[in-house]
Amino acid sequence: MAIGRQTLSLVLFFLLCDLEHRAILREPANLLILNASRSDSAQYRCEVAAIDDQKPFDEILISLAVRVKPVVPRCNVPNAVTVGYTTELHCSEKEGFPQSQYQWYRNNEELPEDPKTSVKFYNSTYVMNTDTGSLKFRSVKKEDAGEYHCQAKNEAGTSKCSPQPMEVYDPDIVGICLKVLGGVAAFIFVIVGLCRIQKSGCCTCKDHMENNYKVPEHENRMDYTCPDEGHFRHKSSFVI
Repeated sequence: MAIGRQTLSLVLFFLLCDLEHRAILREPANLLILNASRSDSAQYRCEVAAIDDQKPFDEILISLAVRVKPVVPRCNVPNAVTVGYTTELHCSEKEGFPQSQYQWYRNNEELPEDPKTSVKFYNSTYVMNTDTGSLKFRSVKKEDAGEYHCQAKNEAGTSKCSPQPMEVYDPDIVGICLKVLGGVAAFIFVIVGLCRIQKSGCCTCKDHMENNYKVPEHENRMDYTCPDEGHFRHKSSFVI
């Protein structure tokens, strides 16, 4: 600030931060902040008074943004994935300012944000989000296997996590078949058991009904059979 030889009085106002024991005011109009941190990002107002000047008073607002280098990001990479399955890798850190952008690497080779722009990665099905640090594979392929690491970067610098391996396996066809056969066998066993229980219950019920059933005795029943005409005899009450 060019201020000439005028007699000045300088006042600084600090907003949204605490600079006690960390700020040094230097002549004629400089403010030195020691050990600046992210919390020092704020607006500072400088007021200048010059008694002998045509404009005896003026002020200016100064916006300060303290840039902070990202810390080592936390990376989450699955150890093993089956071919054809969906999987997602994660990367994040919270200390950097401005907010960090993320970039993924496989075997120390940078992955393009859009795999269709690279011949080498054209068949890959991943979707990369550089704002959140997500790397999602819609359908994992054998060639996706390798060591993955993530780099967080902003205007203040970069930082990266250690490489982590991700192995890709073919589906266990034998295991799947055995599980299916086991399920079918269990289903058949249950059905046969239910049929046997039902059949046993029916037989028991039938035997019980046969044992409890008796032909009713008729003591005073009438005999409707016709008498043999050859043995017809006149009775005393018969009148010709």
